[in-house]
Amino acid sequence: MSETVDKIVNMEGICKTFLSVQALDNVDFSLMKGEIHALVGENGAGKSTLIKILTGVEQPDAGVILINGQKEAIRSTQNAQALGISTVYQEVNLCPHLSVAENILIGREPHKFGFIDRKAMDAGAREILRGLGVDMDVTQQLGTCSVAVQQMAAIARALEIANAKVLVLDEPTSSLDANETAQLFTVMRRLKGEGVSIIFITHFLNQIYEVADRITVLRNGKLVGTYDVKSLSRFELITKMIGRSLVEYDEMVNIKKESRKFIKSEAWLKAEQLSRAGSVEPFDLNLREGEVVGLAGLLGSGRTEIAQLLFGIDNPTGGTLSIDGAKIEDFAPLKSIGRGVALCPEDRKESGIIGDLTVRENIILAMQAGLGWFRFLKKQEQYEIADRYIKLLNIATPSADQQVKNLSGGNQQKVILARWLATNPRLLILDEPTRGIDVGAKAEIQKLVLSLAEEGKSCVFISSELEEVLRTSHRVAVMRERKMVAEFTDESGDQIMQAIAGS
Repeated sequence: MSETVDKIVNMEGICKTFLSVQALDNVDFSLMKGEIHALVGENGAGKSTLIKILTGVEQPDAGVILINGQKEAIRSTQNAQALGISTVYQEVNLCPHLSVAENILIGREPHKFGFIDRKAMDAGAREILRGLGVDMDVTQQLGTCSVAVQQMAAIARALEIANAKVLVLDEPTSSLDANETAQLFTVMRRLKGEGVSIIFITHFLNQIYEVADRITVLRNGKLVGTYDVKSLSRFELITKMIGRSLVEYDEMVNIKKESRKFIKSEAWLKAEQLSRAGSVEPFDLNLREGEVVGLAGLLGSGRTEIAQLLFGIDNPTGGTLSIDGAKIEDFAPLKSIGRGVALCPEDRKESGIIGDLTVRENIILAMQAGLGWFRFLKKQEQYEIADRYIKLLNIATPSADQQVKNLSGGNQQKVILARWLATNPRLLILDEPTRGIDVGAKAEIQKLVLSLAEEGKSCVFISSELEEVLRTSHRVAVMRERKMVAEFTDESGDQIMQAIAGS
């Protein structure tokens, strides 16, 4: 069959502007029947905007969309679903107070005698999840489930949309462990074999080469090109994505080596057999000024639980935490801020940004909380602080008064970093700081972490990407099944993988 016949989606000359930002500039994109097509690019490249236009969330300023060769004006998500387009966005938008089954089948619940047939609904949801390789209690409230389970529920809901021929997955594996990712890829390949077309957005380049057929690269709202996966090396792909040499990434090794010279000999923060029943087993952790300690492990291994203990979100049930030799008795986030401890949380949407506030208001939030609500920062001082960190972190925003919800994911992450850097912390805890952002922004954050270490700050760096942990950390502690099982100073990826696996 010809390429024209095989095309299920064809977007031509798509343009979109938000305020003064050109999000898409004459972008073409095509999706073939029964293919997995990776859509990649840096923060602000236009990936999410292109998908929102395809799924009816946004309307293009110019351009044409053809579905199965027919010109379509996709005015809403319902319109897109009627055309067979189903979507799972990067920031999962579910109903936490409903059950897993209700979330999966919302709007499509089976009825009996005019009422929702809950038995049939639960059975249907359970069967859908089993198709994803997940066997769980679908009657439990979704809000009590892990981020990974919520992500799987969102994917299951998208797959359930009737007669879906196009499935858009925006960072679907960002909260999944290796086994869950493998299960998802199995489902994706099965759907591909059944003729379903998949748009796959991810920042895990190894996953692109594992499962995708073609790659479309966007940069700064423009199309760089579309390529067969087999014909494009990873080096070439990253170069096209970031539009500059990879030398600066290779320099990370030298940057980290140089930063070791600034590590102090004595630990200022000590956790000794610190634990929380049902959360994390007793562990020891010492932190020195100028040191970056990475926490490696699979999803649910206890990394986030350690972060929450160190920041005072959770109270320990055993062991001690001491700072400068003084035992900590009062565990609370506000107290931690006063002690110079800061936490950038894993879920920036739920626990990080406040979308309706401006970039300026988000940045000064923690500093204002530390001062107390009766010592207000003057407006001029707020702007000076915000502008300083916008420049320092290269935050892409028209102004400090832009609502933070209008920024790309990576720039939202930088705003959260700016918020805590403004408090001048002694310890910066970063829980998945590069989750869902592009390789260029990742490198910027990694370099920032090491530059902060050179200034004498300590950092706990948590990432699901082992390569990133190795690149950024002076020392790596391995978590497995909520236990700290090993520690490495001269990092070896193979040794750490074996510790994570328990071999």
